[in-house]
Amino acid sequence: MNEEQTWIFQAQQGNDEAFTRLVEQYQTPVFNLCYRMLGEPESAEDAAQESFLRAYHNISRYDRQRPFATWLLSIAAHYCIDRLRRRRFAVFSLDAEREEDDRPAELPDRNAADPEEEAIRREEQEGIQAALRGLEATDRAAIVLRYWYDFSEVEIAASLNLTVSAVKSRLHRARKAVARLLTAQSPETRMERMPYGSPAV
Repeated sequence: MNEEQTWIFQAQQGNDEAFTRLVEQYQTPVFNLCYRMLGEPESAEDAAQESFLRAYHNISRYDRQRPFATWLLSIAAHYCIDRLRRRRFAVFSLDAEREEDDRPAELPDRNAADPEEEAIRREEQEGIQAALRGLEATDRAAIVLRYWYDFSEVEIAASLNLTVSAVKSRLHRARKAVARLLTAQSPETRMERMPYGSPAV
């Protein structure tokens, strides 16, 4: 039993300190997923906290045969999908919401080599975030889980309660939509595969 498995076992026995260790381990990837889904740092922070709260309340149901990261990120993805759907019903006009979101939220890039490079990187990431906002919530979740978290089609299907064929169809449709939106924004902008847990900037 490795260290993470020990924390999980202890958390399932009611050890809050062990669960805190799990939060510390996964706070960055969970926040990043929420940011990719919701597009706003404040909303992502709230969603990440709620995702961990839901995980805490359901930790006893977690099957230790399943990767913990997959289980936890699935909780976050479902919560964000619900948030996005409620957001659509809460506004009178999607166009008005899109106008308000024309300037995607920015996170500072402390590792940028120089201001020009940082500006180019930010522009590319803003283009990707804008393209993601154009997707239906479940399609957005499928794309984020596949290309930022390396989920397999089988894992995405299990996480989002879909069939594998439905996942393949959604990924195909979403890839075409994102590519079309990015091409319309700038020929140089492209969606790149993000390493697991990298900052959502």
